[in-house]
Amino acid sequence: MSTALRLPFQLRALREGLYGLLNFPVGLAGFVFAVTGLSVSAGLLITFVGLPLMALVLWTLRALGHLERARARVLLDHDVPPPEPLRLHPGRRGPMAWMGALLRSNVSWRGAAYALLHFPWAVCTFCVVVTVWAAGWTMLLFPLWFWTIPTFTDEPGVGINTDGEGHGWYWDNPFEVALAVLLGYLVLLAGTALIRGMAAVDRLLVSGLLGPSAAAARMLQLESDRSVVVDASAADLRRIERDLHDGAQARLVALAMDLGLAREKLTEDPEQAARMVEEAHGEVKLALQELRDLARGIHPAILTDRGLGPALSTIATRCTVPVTVDVELTTRPAEAIEGIAYFTASELLQNVSKHSAAHHATIEVWRTDDRLMLQVTDDGKGGAHATGGTGLAGLAERLAAVDGLLAIHSPTGGPTTITAALPWRERAARVAGPR
Repeated sequence: MSTALRLPFQLRALREGLYGLLNFPVGLAGFVFAVTGLSVSAGLLITFVGLPLMALVLWTLRALGHLERARARVLLDHDVPPPEPLRLHPGRRGPMAWMGALLRSNVSWRGAAYALLHFPWAVCTFCVVVTVWAAGWTMLLFPLWFWTIPTFTDEPGVGINTDGEGHGWYWDNPFEVALAVLLGYLVLLAGTALIRGMAAVDRLLVSGLLGPSAAAARMLQLESDRSVVVDASAADLRRIERDLHDGAQARLVALAMDLGLAREKLTEDPEQAARMVEEAHGEVKLALQELRDLARGIHPAILTDRGLGPALSTIATRCTVPVTVDVELTTRPAEAIEGIAYFTASELLQNVSKHSAAHHATIEVWRTDDRLMLQVTDDGKGGAHATGGTGLAGLAERLAAVDGLLAIHSPTGGPTTITAALPWRERAARVAGPR
């Protein structure tokens, strides 16, 4: 039996139908409370009782919203995050501040709107579920109970359009029993699809009126993105500090000590002093190379001067496998976006070198509408994923912090295609200063 034919008997259908049935008592209670509470408190606004009573009504409707989100989570498998909490004015506490926050909160009024709008819909869902389940299950289970009609009454079976004197149509033979079962199943099948559609509307109501507002959700997303950016920046600073301390700084300290020893040997053994100076000269070259590599890791000069094409060609030469670079851009994006694309490609090529066992890789960059697209493909063993705290997971988080996306297609055995989409932002025009 296919999934579609099992639809009326699935646990999901039972939960969604139960949600529709419970809509009526819950919706009725919320509607009566909202209409009565808001009407009475509005009528008493001319007295000192009106505002506190209205605040209490709104607080109760917010609590009802918590119960409705829990009901949707259990019966509809729809987890709606709670809305933003009450925000009191800084430095203000006490009942008046709490009451003002409740009256100003858009969450409170959206909870009231839910109580008022949900009740008419609740009546509709209740009637549909009762009708579908009563008719469908009664006919589907007809073979289990139809024998009670001739046993305990004078009728031969279930009568349709009968006159009480035995005239009319009676469902009393095996064929008609089977027909009733079939009709019951069809009613349940069509009704369950209808109930599922109404459950989708219920999910929209709960999400739209009892969840966080679009502005609040965006603010939470921005706060999360900001924390990702801050963490990434802190990690980069720690890396730069470590590279300076363990690399160029240690080499320069050793260089200073060697030059000090060479100065002491200058009068006693000029030839040894000359050899020590020569060795120090080599250390200076190595220190300069390390500083250049470190500066390139912060922001390469070739990217600033010549753009993504030459910069990506440069990092492609450092990859352990041959890399083809294809950049199709008529204009350059904003410096920040260009830098993110560069470091994304750099990290992806490092993964190709370390993990892919590939023989060839390709970097493609192009613009599509308001997106800068970067795609890295290799013919390696595949199996790349962005779960379990991998480097790709961190890269996806950093891209999401600037409204970017990372798509990974890497079946076992390869090939691997990783696509990064970044928002296109125009490059700011540079104003030439006085020479």
